[in-house]
Amino acid sequence: MPRDPRELASAWKNFQRHTYTSPSPDLAPYVDGYWSVTWDYPEPYQQKIVPHPHVHLTFQDNKATINGVHTHFHHKLLAGKGSVFGIRFHPGAFRPFLNHPVSTITDKTLDATTLLGPPPPSPTTVETAETYLRQHLPPPDPRAQEATTIVNTIATTPTLSRVEAVAQAHNTTVRQLQRLFADYVGVGPKWVIRRYRLHEVTQRLTTGEHINWSTLATTLGYADQPHFTRDFKSLFGEPPTTYAARY
Repeated sequence: MPRDPRELASAWKNFQRHTYTSPSPDLAPYVDGYWSVTWDYPEPYQQKIVPHPHVHLTFQDNKATINGVHTHFHHKLLAGKGSVFGIRFHPGAFRPFLNHPVSTITDKTLDATTLLGPPPPSPTTVETAETYLRQHLPPPDPRAQEATTIVNTIATTPTLSRVEAVAQAHNTTVRQLQRLFADYVGVGPKWVIRRYRLHEVTQRLTTGEHINWSTLATTLGYADQPHFTRDFKSLFGEPPTTYAARY
C-alpha cells in the first residue's frame, strides 16, 4: 500500500489529537495508561498501527471492545470526525480479567460486553473508565506480575536477544517461559524480544545512522539478513531500507 503523505513528517498531527494519562495507584498494577484520540479527516485516512505486547480495552460510539495483541501491523480507517478512548494493560495484566489464556484472543477483537458488562456512557473519561474497571477487578495474580516484570526486563535490556538468556535471567526454563507468555502475554517471548529490538532499530534509523544490515541481523539473533527484513516488514509495513530512506 502506498504511503499516505499525511503519514509522513508527522503531517497527521494536523488532523489528530492524542492524550495520555497515568492510572490511579490502585489500578497501576493492571493498567499501563489511558489514551484517547480525536480526529477530523476531510478525506479518509488509513492509520497504520504497529503492534505492541499489550491488550487494549477501547470505547467508541457506546461500544467497548477488547483488542488482543496483534502480531503484525494493521490499518484502521479514519474518516470524518471521531474519537476513541483506550485502556492499555500491562503485558500479562489482562489475564486475570479474561480468565482464559491471552493467546486465545491474539490477533482478535471481541465485544467486551459479555466479559465486563455494558460500557460507561459516552464520552468515556479517565474517571468513568476507572469506575468501570473497579467494578470488575479480579483477585491479585502473582503470575500476571511475573509476566509483566519479564516483559519489562526485555523492553529495557537492549542486550537481550535470545529466549534462553531471558529464561536464565529469571531462573526459569525456556519451556516454562513459553507457557507463561502464551497464557498471560498472548505472544511468545521470541516475538516480544524481536518487537523491542526492532523498535530500537527504528530509533537508530530516524537519526540517519548508517547501519550494516548483515551485522545488525546477526547481533539481533537472526540467522541471516532476509529473516531480519521479513520480521521488520511484518511489524512496520515496509523493509528497513525503505524505512531508512525516508529519513
